[in-house]
Amino acid sequence: MLVVGDVVTDVVARHHGPLAAGTDTVAAIRTVPGGAGANVACWAVHGGCDDVRLLGRVGRDAAAWHERELIASGVRPLLVTDPTTPTGTVICLVDSGASAERTFLTDSGASLRLAPDDWSPALLDGVARLHLSGYLFFSEPSRALVSVVLESTRARGVPVSLDPASAGFLAGLGVDRFLELCAGVDVLLPSRDEACLLTGLPDPADAAAKLSRHFPLVVAKLGGDGALVARSGSVRSRVPALRATPHDTTGAGDAFTGAFLAALLAGTGPEEAATAGCAAGAQAVEGIGGRPPTRPPRRG
Repeated sequence: MLVVGDVVTDVVARHHGPLAAGTDTVAAIRTVPGGAGANVACWAVHGGCDDVRLLGRVGRDAAAWHERELIASGVRPLLVTDPTTPTGTVICLVDSGASAERTFLTDSGASLRLAPDDWSPALLDGVARLHLSGYLFFSEPSRALVSVVLESTRARGVPVSLDPASAGFLAGLGVDRFLELCAGVDVLLPSRDEACLLTGLPDPADAAAKLSRHFPLVVAKLGGDGALVARSGSVRSRVPALRATPHDTTGAGDAFTGAFLAALLAGTGPEEAATAGCAAGAQAVEGIGGRPPTRPPRRG
């Protein structure tokens, strides 16, 4: 599998209760590797996919560190080093209460400077599935890259999945523009908010069903409510979430996506793959940051 997407540095600040404006708020702060695309790639390896490659763009400031972290997770990094722009950074503010809900402050940095010149059709050699991070749709250079990548995958017959990534950025880009850009994608993996935004429907089941008239397979991620699998205009399955004690919900959707795609590549049906995704999401929220805790041993 080839993942094309963002690689960023996450600064995770876990605080208890509301932020105290104008003064100090006690927090536990960690700096960890992140980025939706990179997280998906790591969770796909964790889910059993033995060959996962990641195309992304980083700055000189953190290129070596990110490459080491990806290799340690079993991902083959195909990182482009930007000569002028630093690696993207996300401040993750996590309420350490029962919900462990997070708020992001995002400086995408070099990640959104990934461009058509960084692509070659040869990157698809040996690739059975390509996954796009939705963050690529939120800058002109990376939107141009998406167009080139989709042309290459169509020519090779490689299926493409897409995680829309951010309801906030989607609203800024515009729903019609987004749907136009992702024509040809065969699996869409939106969150609850993204599915509702893309359709204008308040109910995620209705939204998933409507989206599945435009995409062959839609898997809507609902957090603690599990996931919905929709095809041909109707919801075919509701997959329950696993019980978990959340510490940080950062990357839970990425964990679902990576595990889901790994299961799909292994020949599992969409409903069973969604079950694997829910299990990974539950594991993710019990840790800190968006990556799996350790790399599992490779299957012999």
